[in-house]
Amino acid sequence: MSLKNKMVSFYCRHRPSKSHMAIATAFIPSAGYFGLASLLALVYYTDWKAIAGYIPLYNTKFPKPEGKDSK
Repeated sequence: MSLKNKMVSFYCRHRPSKSHMAIATAFIPSAGYFGLASLLALVYYTDWKAIAGYIPLYNTKFPKPEGKDSK
């Protein structure tokens, strides 16, 4: 039996019901917010300057480079 046939038979036997799909759809916003919070925590704890420079109020931690011709 080929891998394709094994995967098709696995999918056909374990098809999600409508209630499972509704639960999964309701979970999507929570998963998105959790992922965003995890990303912000990673940026905060690692001081990733390329990203943290764009966070309001937190970007004052990094001084702006001054050029020769600052008028």
